Amino acid sequence: MISEADLLIFGAAALMMLLTGPSVYLLARRFSRADRMIGRLERAKANPEDRKPRAGKKSVAGLVAEIGRRAAPANEEQLSAIRYKLMRAGFLRPNAVSVYFAARLVCLFIPQVALFVFFRQIAEYHEFGPITACVFLALLGLAIPEFYVSSCTKKLETEYREGFPDMMDLMVACVEAGLSIDMAVTRVAAELVDRYPNLAIHLNIIALELRAGRSRQDSWRNFAHRLGLDAADSLATMLRQAEEMGTSIGQTLRIFSRDMRQKRMLAAEEQALSLSAKLTLPLTLFVFPTLLGVLLLPAIVKGLEAANGM
Repeated sequence: MISEADLLIFGAAALMMLLTGPSVYLLARRFSRADRMIGRLERAKANPEDRKPRAGKKSVAGLVAEIGRRAAPANEEQLSAIRYKLMRAGFLRPNAVSVYFAARLVCLFIPQVALFVFFRQIAEYHEFGPITACVFLALLGLAIPEFYVSSCTKKLETEYREGFPDMMDLMVACVEAGLSIDMAVTRVAAELVDRYPNLAIHLNIIALELRAGRSRQDSWRNFAHRLGLDAADSLATMLRQAEEMGTSIGQTLRIFSRDMRQKRMLAAEEQALSLSAKLTLPLTLFVFPTLLGVLLLPAIVKGLEAANGM
């Protein structure tokens, strides 16, 4: 006879295979014979120095990145969207997509392995505890990387939004002091590296792209694309129009910087005016009941004493 515990184990194992099966199948396909043949052909076309076997074993980080690269989707549009999302979150390395998918696989498989280890203890508390834990851990493992990337994106957007007006003020000062717009980028990046390090990184990327021969319009457009701010997009458009029409860069930057300061002041005033509305709920829930208790408690005590004395 098959016991209930065996049925639960079989059901949990089947559910785990159902949840993790598609990922394992896609990963196995990427390691298929045809994929290995394509890799050999690509290595045959590469530099002869690159075809020499490397001594030693791969590091753990390299192995994880390789697994993530194999698990990544082959569609270029999906890869571009994921790469853009990771770039917005501050992950600018070339292997960021591979590490992201490797992290998703690790977060999906490791909790299931831990569930098998503690299966008996969980089954003792509840009959369907292992199955519930399996589904919960699978959903949690898929949500953790997305949540981490989203939190990093929000944190960087806050830093970009706070540092952009300061960047514009420094740009105006450097241009009006006689520096070109390209040299001003390098100078401003050096000034912002302590307070806004991530914004300084993107400015240094602009400087490197300009040195590599990319046009100024494309460099600033890529800068706005990486930051994802409307102000950065407006700045790129403004610089492009100023360059095409032949207007003064310094005067244009000064007008844009003044608008940025006005927007910052309006945002601060908006937050200050909304403070009273935000304090309404805490005052109603915590402060007013306390005041009523302090004011009414002596009267209640006096009334009880008078009632007992009669």
